Amino acid sequence: MAKLYFRYGAMNCGKSTGLLQVAHNYEERGMKVIIIKPVIDTKGGKRVVSRLGIERDADLCIDRSKNVYLEIKDWLNTKEDIDCILVDEVQFLKEKQIDELFEIAIKLDIPVICYGLRTDFQMKGFEGSKRLLLIAHSIEELKTICSCGKKGILNARKINGEFVFEGEQVAIDQEDNVEYESLCGNCYFEEKKKYKKRKAKVDS
Repeated sequence: MAKLYFRYGAMNCGKSTGLLQVAHNYEERGMKVIIIKPVIDTKGGKRVVSRLGIERDADLCIDRSKNVYLEIKDWLNTKEDIDCILVDEVQFLKEKQIDELFEIAIKLDIPVICYGLRTDFQMKGFEGSKRLLLIAHSIEELKTICSCGKKGILNARKINGEFVFEGEQVAIDQEDNVEYESLCGNCYFEEKKKYKKRKAKVDS
């Protein structure tokens, strides 16, 4: 029986690189891989982009209104068989779409490997990730390090080079002067304290 996998980690842990490596491994053995990317992730357009500089087109770009199970069923009816489905930036999918990925693994017997963030820059869970943590057959953490050398577990947002701790949940990396950095817990709270001091000075 195929399984639903969730491989998560903080920013810069190599999620997209890992996805592209898995795709290469399957294809090297003559197997068919489908890569899914949420439409809301506009970084790279319709391409999955790794920080190492490797990239490739996604086969399906899914918006939050689509039924992923039916999309894959349509693919199977009109194109070739699928040996594995890889999902980039899975945190942006809706809860019901995670359930549909689970159905694909069970009913269609296709392994689904999802890569994404567990929490946002305010330590709040993404909808897709929360559902995966509940129903995925396999959950694996991809590790990275903070600038201090400790394990990076939290995603901190920067705008114009300064850490911020307020704003909308979704702001795409490298757009509108937004970037992200993985931090350990100590560094995260230290930067948050500095942010509050800056904000209090501006507000006073």
